[in-house]
Order: sequence, then C-alpha cells, then structure tokens
Amino acid sequence: MRIARFSIDGNVAFGAVEGDQPEELVLDIIKGIPFADFELSGTKVPLNKVRLLPPVLPSKVVAFGRNYAEHARELGNEAPDVPFAFFKPSTSVIGPGDAIRYPSFSEELHHEAELAVVIGRMCREVPRDRAEDVIFGYTCANDVTARDVQRREKQWARAKGFDSSCPLGPWVETGLSLAAASDLTIQATVNGGQRQLGRTSEMTHSIADLVANVSEAMTLLPGDVILTGTPAGVGPLNVGDEVAVTIEGIGTLTNKVVQRG
Repeated sequence: MRIARFSIDGNVAFGAVEGDQPEELVLDIIKGIPFADFELSGTKVPLNKVRLLPPVLPSKVVAFGRNYAEHARELGNEAPDVPFAFFKPSTSVIGPGDAIRYPSFSEELHHEAELAVVIGRMCREVPRDRAEDVIFGYTCANDVTARDVQRREKQWARAKGFDSSCPLGPWVETGLSLAAASDLTIQATVNGGQRQLGRTSEMTHSIADLVANVSEAMTLLPGDVILTGTPAGVGPLNVGDEVAVTIEGIGTLTNKVVQRG
C-alpha cells in the first residue's frame, strides 16, 4: 500500500494511493493514523486535487554517510568499517514539489538520492534479524548537501541540516519486503538528465545493519526516518534546477531549487 499525507481545503489527512496511471491516481482517506490499526473511509479524492505533504513528520532523521563505496571514493574517502551516522533536524524535511532553498552560506549545493526507511513503531535495541518487524515502509529522499560547507566545517550539522535539505516523498510504500527493498534501482536526474544510477544492493552496510546500529543507541519512534546513503554521481544544483529522485517500486520525488529570499 502507498500511504500519502496531504492537504485539502486546509485539512491534513493520510490516504491510501490507488491507481496506476498518474492522471488516474486517487486517495482513499484513512480513518485515524497509519501507524496504528486503521480503516479506509471510502471517501476518495483525486491526487491532482490535493497538495502532497512530507509523508511523515519524523521526530528525527538519522542519516548514514559513505554507505556506497563508489560514492565514498568519488569524494576522496573510504567506506567506513562501521556505519557512520549523522542527524538532519525535523525542520529540514519538505515534501514533493516543495522548494529546496539554496542556503545563503553556500556556493556549492549537491543532490544525493537515497532510499529512506520509515519506522513503524517505538523500538530500541532491535536485533538485525528483527529489523523488518519495526519498518513501516520506504520512501524516496534527497540528502541535499552544502558540499563546500561540509568540507570547510568538518562537522555536518549546517551542511546537511539547513531548512529544506531533506525532501521526502511522494508517499510511503508499505508493500515492499526487506529483501525487495535491499535490491532496488535508485537514480537522480537534474532537469531530465541522469546524474546518479545505482542499486540499493550496493550498500556497504545493509538496511538491517543500519536499523540495528541506530536503535542500539536511541529509541526510534513511529515516523522516524533512516537515510541509507547515496550511490555515486552526486553533483551540483543551481537555482532553477529541477531534481528528481526515482526508486524502483516506490515512485519519484521532484523538487525545484530556488534562491533563498
């Protein structure tokens, strides 16, 4: 099931996305919240009549760096022996179609296409072989990075945590098994031209590894997001660019870069 969060007539709700063709997609509004038992209301609205929002509002986004060896090497690094985590604040999250605002303190903005794991229930110290039990689903993410700031400041809080640096969407796909999510095509395009192309099977540390690693240190809450790293091919974004992240079996997340005003 594809679960979207959306706004219509000033109201915010969750809905199940139905249909195959983009122009025919509709939302069946959910009674309640998707992280607990819920029912479909039977009230349906066309997807093109609503504004899609970030599919979740995470209390935290835990991201993992250098988790694809080729990407680590393209930036002059080695893939780490153990998962390498950092945070993006909840205020960095935006939804599909929302603007990525070019930060005033950077001159080198990069895209990073990533598979995002959405946690479905409160958990801590999750064994690797139980990781699938706590995963609600998967969505597309773009770990937008002020690369010059990342190099200059070493600590990544500003480089990867500025407002609008974490686009998520367009919805959460709950129908993928952990095995299926571990071998999907992931790509990024800018203005229609392909920049990144890889498979999630190329991760140095698996999805289960990452869930176990972060939950060993902190409690994860429903709606929390884990970013799993980006394949090689990251590159610059300029004001006016449209960047799209597409993941097999999930969908496409599209955002446009604008100047901070």
